Amino acid sequence: MNLICSGKVRDIYDLGNGNIVINSTDRISVFDAIVPTIIPDKGIVLNRMSEFGFNLTQDIIKNHMISIKPYEMPHEFQSREFKWRCMLAKKLNMIPIECVVRGHIAGRAWKEYTQTGSICGIELPIGLMENEKLSYPIYTPRLKVKHGHDKLISFEDVVHMLGENLATQLKSLSIRLYIKCAEYAESRGLILADTKFEFGLDECGNLYLADEIFTPDSSRIWYAKSFKLRQYLPSYDNQYLRDYLADKNWDGVSPVEISNDVISITRDKFIGAYELLTGNKFSIFYGSNT
Repeated sequence: MNLICSGKVRDIYDLGNGNIVINSTDRISVFDAIVPTIIPDKGIVLNRMSEFGFNLTQDIIKNHMISIKPYEMPHEFQSREFKWRCMLAKKLNMIPIECVVRGHIAGRAWKEYTQTGSICGIELPIGLMENEKLSYPIYTPRLKVKHGHDKLISFEDVVHMLGENLATQLKSLSIRLYIKCAEYAESRGLILADTKFEFGLDECGNLYLADEIFTPDSSRIWYAKSFKLRQYLPSYDNQYLRDYLADKNWDGVSPVEISNDVISITRDKFIGAYELLTGNKFSIFYGSNT
């Protein structure tokens, strides 16, 4: 097993035949740092949610997923520790841009708006309120960096890096993907406030959707019935754990004690996101081959 990348959450193995295996672990990252505990079953949830998202959007763009079925994995990845956590995928040259699309103004975007009246160089109307739905989705890309926080950049920066044709393609596809996912989420009683997409190129220069999609690690998801302006909104992602660690003034490096209750609640939020979005019970899949 040729491990070629061990990220904050995922481990990637090169099979040497043009394919890779992506193992979604139970590690969790906040503040761009790995939390010194695991969230049981989180990796399985992320893997199955990405499968769902890739299938949902394959009419817009092809993606790198081949299979997540345990019995279709290479022999080395069929043991219990990898079960339902692995995705067999096409190996791509990944584009170092996180394509973030926002339908609501929240989080880092809200903070920037209060300071500048804009987000990533996009001027927004005066008087917007926190959590407010924007009149149209906006594209706010980030440059991926190996260490520290990913860097907010403008569309013009992406054009300078990748050329106008590819930059425009990424922007257009990202907005189309967001609209489809947001409309689906709405049909399930959820609000997809913002999300990010990643893309890669094959050896012929063809563009693919890759990495993950529609997961609590890559999206801000609210329960529609709980939606309010100018108030903290509980979300189906790592925000609960993020708030807990912020209260403890965690610096992303020092050891920190996390109670079993906090771990359990965080796990329930990830599983809740999966069940609400897909309409499937998590227990149907866990521990089975079907």
